[in-house]
Amino acid sequence: MVQLQIQLRGLALALLLAICFLSQACTVSDSVVYAAKGEQGDADVMAVVGGGEITEEEVAELVAGELLRVNRERYEILERGLDNLVTTRLLELEAEAKGISVDELLAEAVESKVKPPSQEQIDAFYEARKGQIQQPKEAVEERIGQFLTQQQQQTALAEFIVELKAKYSFESFLEPLRIPVEVAGFPARGPEDAPVVIVEFSDFECPYCSRVIPTLEQVVETYGDRVRLVFRQFPLNNIHPNAQKAAEASLCANDQGKFWEMHDLMFKEQKSLELEQLKEKAARLELDVEAFNECIDSSKYAEAVMSDQEAGSQVGVSGTPALFINGRFLSGAQPFEQLAAVIDAELARQEPKSDS
Repeated sequence: MVQLQIQLRGLALALLLAICFLSQACTVSDSVVYAAKGEQGDADVMAVVGGGEITEEEVAELVAGELLRVNRERYEILERGLDNLVTTRLLELEAEAKGISVDELLAEAVESKVKPPSQEQIDAFYEARKGQIQQPKEAVEERIGQFLTQQQQQTALAEFIVELKAKYSFESFLEPLRIPVEVAGFPARGPEDAPVVIVEFSDFECPYCSRVIPTLEQVVETYGDRVRLVFRQFPLNNIHPNAQKAAEASLCANDQGKFWEMHDLMFKEQKSLELEQLKEKAARLELDVEAFNECIDSSKYAEAVMSDQEAGSQVGVSGTPALFINGRFLSGAQPFEQLAAVIDAELARQEPKSDS
């Protein structure tokens, strides 16, 4: 039973694949992903061809995408391994303290809190995803019930582990994987010296980007001056035909100090992002319409948008929304709780340690 967490994750993943859940991001092909150039150090010579040197920096730049993926995979493997060892140790400590076995502890603290899912819950789950499942409800009811049960087990176990971490003074020294992302000169909200900087790569025509807006607003409301939100463009032009001009429109509005007003209006009215509709929005926002129209008609910011796209690809962005919280990557329309957990961890890292 000490491997319960691993088993639950495996079972849940298998079921997720079996019934084809919706993702939380607009994505392009994963076959084209690039990474930022890392710190290469000295330009060590790796080979000489015809008297010409090939340096480590050149090689690393050529395979930067693969290196970034490997680094991420390595970090995720280490994180999972640490998580499972911590869980095992905590369960063993609590079981010993109570004078019972780990199996008995899990039965008491986790399994006792799990109730069989109701038919109504199964029906609701199926109805929300039947377009993706593409099988009769009767054929998948049992698997849905298993998944919902496993979901309850995961939640109960996670809550229990949080309690045990507090009880047994848990502290992790695993440094987060951080990817440096440029923030200077881009539309932003919040003080420049905020301890937490969130960079969002987004697409104005992406429905998932629209879904994350309330979450980001909740972050700003909750954390105030401790957070700075930076917006960068990543229009997925192959699936969103109006996204490019919408991106340019936001920067034309930024010229007149109304980036966020245009940002909010375009996300609110995602179904009307054609060129003439963008110009109508500018008029409603009381921009200098002549200047705005000249800006967008001349494609003044087309190159800037493309530069953002390239920068996003270099740091591993392949879909939207993509968030970097102090360089820590989160993909998709993550819930507030997920963002808050990372923000809280970042703030805690910057607080002075108590000597007591």
